[in-house]
Amino acid sequence: MQAAKKFFILCFALIISGTLLVNCSKQGGGQAAGTPANTVSGPPANTANGSGNGANVIDFWHIQNFDPAPKFIGDAVWRFVQNNPDYQVKISVIANDAFKQKIAVASSANQYPDVFISWTGGITNQYIAAGALADLTPYFNENNYKAKFLDAAIAQSTVNGKIYAVPVENTAISGVFYNKELFAKYNLEVPATVGELELVMETLKKNGVVPFSLANKTQWCALINYMQLVTRHGGLEPFAKALDGTGSFTDPAFIYAAEKFQDWVKKGYFNEGFNGLDEDSGQSRTMIYTGQAAMQIQGSWFVPNLYGENPDFLPKIGFFAFPGDEKGIGNPKTIGGGTIGDNFYHISSTYKNPAKAFEMLTHLLDEQSVKDRIVANRIPPLKGVGAQLTNPVLKEIFDVVEAAPDLQFWYDQALSPEVAEVFKQNLQEVFGLTMTPQEMGRRLDEAQKKALGR
Repeated sequence: MQAAKKFFILCFALIISGTLLVNCSKQGGGQAAGTPANTVSGPPANTANGSGNGANVIDFWHIQNFDPAPKFIGDAVWRFVQNNPDYQVKISVIANDAFKQKIAVASSANQYPDVFISWTGGITNQYIAAGALADLTPYFNENNYKAKFLDAAIAQSTVNGKIYAVPVENTAISGVFYNKELFAKYNLEVPATVGELELVMETLKKNGVVPFSLANKTQWCALINYMQLVTRHGGLEPFAKALDGTGSFTDPAFIYAAEKFQDWVKKGYFNEGFNGLDEDSGQSRTMIYTGQAAMQIQGSWFVPNLYGENPDFLPKIGFFAFPGDEKGIGNPKTIGGGTIGDNFYHISSTYKNPAKAFEMLTHLLDEQSVKDRIVANRIPPLKGVGAQLTNPVLKEIFDVVEAAPDLQFWYDQALSPEVAEVFKQNLQEVFGLTMTPQEMGRRLDEAQKKALGR
C-alpha cells in the first residue's frame, strides 16, 4: 500500500469520500452513519487557515467512514496537531471499495498519499517490492513501542524482518452473526456442524425467513463465505498449496465448498439478487435489522458498523464461529480473517518526515483512542484489551480468537491483487450458478501460474 507528491489527492474526484484539514481549529463533529467527513464541524479544507504550511501537510487516507470512527480518528489527529502546531493533516475518508480504486490509481502513478491503509498480504508485498513504503522498524523499537501490540499484530505487519505498518483498527475475523430473537422464536440452537447448520437454514426457510443475507456486488463477501467452508472441509493445506503453486484450486476441498454453496443458493438459503446488492451501503445488514434474514457470514467489523447504523439492535445480535464440517478434516476452531489489526496504516517512502507521520499514527492508539474504540465496539490489537471489553458480542468474538489454534488469512489479501480479482469474479459466477466449480478452479490455476511466472 515515489515521486514527490503535489497533493495528489486533489487530482482525483473523491468517490463517496470527504476531506477535512485538521489544523488550529478543531475538526471532528458527529455525523450521520455512513456519511463522509465533509459534514464534520469546522472550516472546510479549502478555506482552513493555520500555522502549518504546505511543507508540513500530512495527506492521510482511511476507510473508517461509519460513525463514530470519523470523529474519533479526527479527534486523535487533532491531539497530534495540538502538540505539533506547525503541522496540518488532510484527512480523506473513503468507502472501502472506492478506496481500492483510488489507491490503485495512485499506485499506478507512483503518487501515494503520505499515510494510507492496506490489509497486509499480497498487496503490501507489492508495495514493498515497488519501494513505496517506509520502514517503520526504528519507530517501533524506540522506547519499545512494539511491546504495546499483540505479537500476532506485529508479525502481520512484518515482512523480511522489517515492520511496514501500524496495526490500528480492530481484531478482524470472520464468522456468523445471527439474530438471537429469531433463533429463540423458532427454538433454534447455535449449530456445531454443517449438518446442524443446514437444519437451521431449512427451519428458517420454511418459516419465511431468509437464512443468510448476502450482498455480493463487490464480490468479496462471497469469498468470505466460501473460504469458511473450504477451511472446515480441507483444513489450511489446500489453499497454502494452491498459493505456492504446489497444489491446485481444483482440490476437492475447493470443489466441495463451491458445490455446497451452489446447493444452498438453489434451496433459497440466500436472499434473491445478492450479486447485485452492495455491502458498503449496508443492504445485507438491513435484512438482519428488519428480520427478513437471520444470519450473515461476515467480518467482525459487522459490530462497529451496526453500532454506527442501528445501535438499538446490538442486544439482538450474537456471534458464533462457522460450524465444523463433519465430512471434512479441518479444525473447527481455525479462524478466518486478518485476525489482528484489520486496517494497517502505512507511511509512504517519499514522505519527508516519517517520524512525524508515525507520531500522528500513535495518537490513533493513545489512551483516549483505545477508550473510544472500545466504546465503539471495536477490539484494538493491543495487549490487555480483553479485560476492558463489556459488549457481549465482542466477548464472543474475542473468545473465538483466543481459542483458535491457527488462522486462514483472507484469500483475496493473501493472493496477488490480479489473482484475487480473478477469484472474486469467478466466484461471483459460481454463486450466481453461471459457472461450474471445476471451471473456476481451472481459471484460478491459470491465473496463479501466470502470477508465479510459471
